[in-house]
Amino acid sequence: MNQDHVKTALLAIEDAPLDFTLLFSGKKSKKINGLYKAESREIIIHNRNFNDDNLLLYTAIHEYAHHLHACSRGGRLSSRAHTAEFWAILHRLLGTAETKGIYKNVFAASPELSRLTETIRQQYLQENGSLVKALGMYLVQAQELCLAIGGRFEDYIDRVLCIPRVAATMAVKMYQYQLNPSLGADNMRFLAGIKDQEERSAAEAALLEGNSPDTVRVTSKQGTLGAPPPTEDPRLKLEKEKKRLERTIASLSKRLEELERELEQY
Repeated sequence: MNQDHVKTALLAIEDAPLDFTLLFSGKKSKKINGLYKAESREIIIHNRNFNDDNLLLYTAIHEYAHHLHACSRGGRLSSRAHTAEFWAILHRLLGTAETKGIYKNVFAASPELSRLTETIRQQYLQENGSLVKALGMYLVQAQELCLAIGGRFEDYIDRVLCIPRVAATMAVKMYQYQLNPSLGADNMRFLAGIKDQEERSAAEAALLEGNSPDTVRVTSKQGTLGAPPPTEDPRLKLEKEKKRLERTIASLSKRLEELERELEQY
């Protein structure tokens, strides 16, 4: 598989709003498998790191996700590249690549790993979720008893149970919202933080369908789970940044004038 084949494969997974270059470095790197340069829109793959085309494709898709992320932000990336938005794009690309037969889902190909996955889901994720949900049920009962005896429930949480109030609140919401414990406590905690019932139900359904948490976090509010994020016009993006900078400069200039007046008094 050469660099032209890889670029063709990436475009077959999803087209890009802005063109890019994909290059094989011909080198081996101990630090990274690939990188993306947003300024020049270049994907560089250290191809000598790989003896397996599927692993090379994973790296290429990873770097392509950076490119698509940059496209959605007017061609630029922030200093923090691996955001939830990035992971949502990557997971979408991998899912599409697997569906189209471009990238192989190695996790599903191992019977031993599949059995272990089921054990983790049933005996640990679901069990953990069930325990936290049950905790919420008992906390509701404790709150009623505190009210009956004239005690502050918050004080009971702080000084008797000695657990963070946020954790107690989330456990109660998990119980009250009747969240599915098979999702595990962490995903249930995320869902408990969604106030809107319709949005929360849609996010829970998306998680149960196998969407990654980052995908659900980024797209649940947009109602476009699994869809490519909207691409903002590069000129509009730059104009917005220009206005932000102008406001900042005006604010700093005003503060500078105030400081100069204050210094004149000494």
